[in-house]
Order: sequence, then structure tokens, then C-alpha cells
Amino acid sequence: MMKLKNSFLLTVIVGLSLAAGGCATGGMFAAGNLTDVRLQSGNYKILARGVTGEAAAGYLFGVTIPAGMMTNTIAIARVDGTGMLYREALDGLWKNFQSAHGPAEGKKLALVNVHYDAEALNLFVYTHAKVMVSADVVEFTE
Repeated sequence: MMKLKNSFLLTVIVGLSLAAGGCATGGMFAAGNLTDVRLQSGNYKILARGVTGEAAAGYLFGVTIPAGMMTNTIAIARVDGTGMLYREALDGLWKNFQSAHGPAEGKKLALVNVHYDAEALNLFVYTHAKVMVSADVVEFTE
């Protein structure tokens, strides 16, 4: 009887330790700025349409809830990726733009028509989160 009680107590302690030591990630890109940018005829040109970037991460014993601009994951441990999905997706977008159009430094560029998509694979022992970003890139000429 004492052995059963000790086994149960050990199981509870290990379970709580894993839950407390797990990981959670959430992301939302909500930008607000005070800059007034006007896309008027003659002051910009479209450099690229539909430039994309994506990032993914995998987790053990968790769940991912994708909701467009916001993706949340609660899990015991991350086994793939960094968990910085939105930052990595935007970095990938700019890397893809630069590989096709040259360096962005020194240019007056802006992302327009930005779209965020997310998807998740939820299995009991594994969850996989993926974020995709697409946008058009414009350059101001004035």
C-alpha cells in the first residue's frame, strides 16, 4: 500500500514538473504606426508581387491553435524550429525578395497587401505549427 502511494506521488510530481517546465508560444503581428504613407500615382513603383516567407516549429505533447494573424502553441517541449514563427517568416520574405531583386538596404521599400496564414497539425504526441506571410513590395520614388 505504501509502495502504491509513493508511486502515485512520484507520478504526480513528475507530471507537474513536466507541465511547469514545458513551453508555450504565441504570436500576433499587430502593427500601428504614426507615419502617413500615401501610395499616389507617380510616387512609387511595385517591385515585386506575392513575395512569401514561412516558418515552422514542432512540439511534443501539445496543441497548436492557428487563427490567421495569431498562432498559439502550448506543449511540453519544442523539438524543431525556434518558435519565433512570425519573425522568421518575415525574415524569409525579405530573403526571398533580395535573392530575386538584390539588396534592400538603401532603398525606400514598404510591404503592402500583407497576408498572414497559419496551419497546424495536432496529434496527441506531436503538434506542428506553420506560419506563412505574403506581401507586395513597393519602392517610393520621391
